[in-house]
Amino acid sequence: MKRDIITIDEDKCTGCGKCIPGCPEGALQIIDGKARLVSDLFCDGLGACINECPHGAMSVENREAEVYDEKKVMINVVKQGENTIKAHLKHLKDHNQTEYFNQAVEFLKENNMSVPELSNKDNLPCGCPGNLTKKIEREIRCAENINQKSNLENWPIQLALLNPNAPYLKNAELLISADCAPFAYGNFHSKFLQNKVLIMFCPKLDSSIEQYIDKLSDIFKNQHIKSITLVRMEVPCCGGVEKIVTRALEQSGKNIIIKEYVISISGEIT
Repeated sequence: MKRDIITIDEDKCTGCGKCIPGCPEGALQIIDGKARLVSDLFCDGLGACINECPHGAMSVENREAEVYDEKKVMINVVKQGENTIKAHLKHLKDHNQTEYFNQAVEFLKENNMSVPELSNKDNLPCGCPGNLTKKIEREIRCAENINQKSNLENWPIQLALLNPNAPYLKNAELLISADCAPFAYGNFHSKFLQNKVLIMFCPKLDSSIEQYIDKLSDIFKNQHIKSITLVRMEVPCCGGVEKIVTRALEQSGKNIIIKEYVISISGEIT
């Protein structure tokens, strides 16, 4: 079957091993000094390992691959101990993989093993910190920019609602943003939005990823887009914004340079 699965650029990979903790399923190993995908069966294609790689050697591709099997994955996971079991369950939960999560829990119960209790305070090496509870401390600031005007020039802005044939898309400079970024970065309007058409979505919570790829591909192919600016959060799951746009570009056959900005949870450009 054809599905999303990790691919590794051997030229970029240094064998540092930082991707390994991001894959509690055991699909990755360091072999002959390089990270290797040792089993299609174990790779869920969610890409939690991607942002652990400091060299940009990992990406997701859609290709023919063996069907992912959660119960076979669990046989491999439980051998690695309680912390790996917990990391795997949290990985599935953070990516809203309810069916796989329930299969994993069922496997543990069938084998008379305890089901770990998951908490947002768990600091696990699953590469999914996006939903960890965090209080952001800030200095008290004056309200000097309280009357700042909006630079929004189009509606709707959610990709799910956007008409790919909307006239304002023709010859547009696109700003494609993760849902959280405008709230995290205080100068979003003045820094990014001016004279751009805004498109927003969440690669983690939205369920229409394949439709998003098709819709963006139609826009790139038919609307003569001048430029693409991406703004996303630093959390690993938000790396899906770039992957979705890249896949849509490949599907459209267009070659448009992407300029990407990553925003920290504290509101800085990293």
